[in-house]
Amino acid sequence: MATDHLSEVFDVVEVRGLVSGGFAGRGPWVVRTPIEDPLKLIAMVYGRARLTTDGVDGPIELEPGDVAILNNRSWLEQEGGTGDGPRREIAPEENFTRLVGADCGTDDVVIGTAVDINPAGRALLLQALPPVGHVQASAAAATNLRGTLDRLFDEVTGNRVGSAFAIRQYGQLLLLEVLRAYVDQADLPPGWLRVLTDERLRPALGLMHAEPGRHWGLEELARAAAMSRTSFAERFRTVAGVPPLTYLNRWRMMLAQRALRDGDVRVGSLAVELGYASESAFSTAFKREVGESPLRYRYRVRDERSVRAEPVQV
Repeated sequence: MATDHLSEVFDVVEVRGLVSGGFAGRGPWVVRTPIEDPLKLIAMVYGRARLTTDGVDGPIELEPGDVAILNNRSWLEQEGGTGDGPRREIAPEENFTRLVGADCGTDDVVIGTAVDINPAGRALLLQALPPVGHVQASAAAATNLRGTLDRLFDEVTGNRVGSAFAIRQYGQLLLLEVLRAYVDQADLPPGWLRVLTDERLRPALGLMHAEPGRHWGLEELARAAAMSRTSFAERFRTVAGVPPLTYLNRWRMMLAQRALRDGDVRVGSLAVELGYASESAFSTAFKREVGESPLRYRYRVRDERSVRAEPVQV
């Protein structure tokens, strides 16, 4: 099995798809709501609708199984349904009560998913995607998307034992299937999502990810990709948006943040593991990339986690 760099990066930056709400509409309907999450997925499970958001010239026509990706948008409006009379305004609900009695043959059904990601990964993912993306279920790359949406809808409306756990898992799978389909359907901007899915650069990425602390040279990386040094450097910069060694340094910093968040490794040991000549050199590079020293980062992140974990007093 080939090394799965995308899954590896997802684990490091703690990407999670969290199903956040939904609604079912019958007859003419409209939804108007602010967007609080930096990255949001709007899935048209059944039916059709027109979606409008800031930064888009015209509405996006969502067909059954389509998903809209909203990247740093502040509001959205959806309208759909047929029939006479004024449009009924619907407010999405977090507890899915309006989905339980939905008729997938006649109702328009929409489910929203928020993408949760740590600060280290937020800039990477938001940079890698356009302001608005449209994943079409009819495309060849989206063959699994329809099935994931059907199973998610069944769990949301079935009220079975373990449904909350299942919904979390399908939220993760939905995010993955949407990104897989979007990579194949669209021209991605330069960035980490594009470079991680580039087959020609995969061997060189494999070396950097397997041994991030090694002092890799352009000649070795180019040889692994079966390219000349010049061609490799040019292709890498075009696809990733940064030179190969800049990418390597950023990957080291992402690994460092995970180690500081999740373990008790000493800063000096981490510096050696990631290929830095001294603790001071590592701390300087870390502060330049992250904006604070390694120890300050560790204490701050752990304090924030402990606050989130505190039980609510009733």
